[in-house]
This record gives sequence, structure tokens and C-alpha cells, in this order.
Amino acid sequence: MSPLKVTQTKSVIGSLENHKRTVRALGLKRIRDEKVHADTPQIRGMIHKVRHLVRVEEVDG
Repeated sequence: MSPLKVTQTKSVIGSLENHKRTVRALGLKRIRDEKVHADTPQIRGMIHKVRHLVRVEEVDG
């Protein structure tokens, strides 16, 4: 499985508290922040929870 690049595309202002914590746990602090994560079921679950706030791309490597 290739790594996943997660980019925050929308603000967490007005979001549910657990969505805010999930975005923060992914390492994202502000809009256009990007982090690369290993493609694991745990990360996929976190991304699925906040899919309306982030964009996900597969990275070669």
C-alpha cells in the first residue's frame, strides 16, 4: 500500500468536537496543511470520519 497525502481543505470552525480532534490527530492545523500517513485501517477510518474536510491522494513511495 502506498502512503496517503492528506490535505485539509475546509475549516473546522463549526464542526463537531470529535471531528476537530480527528483533524488535529491527523496532524493538520490549518487549511492547506498536508501530512503523509501510512495507509492503515486506522488512518483510513479517521479520514472517512472527516472526509468532508480533507482531500486524500496516494503518493508514490
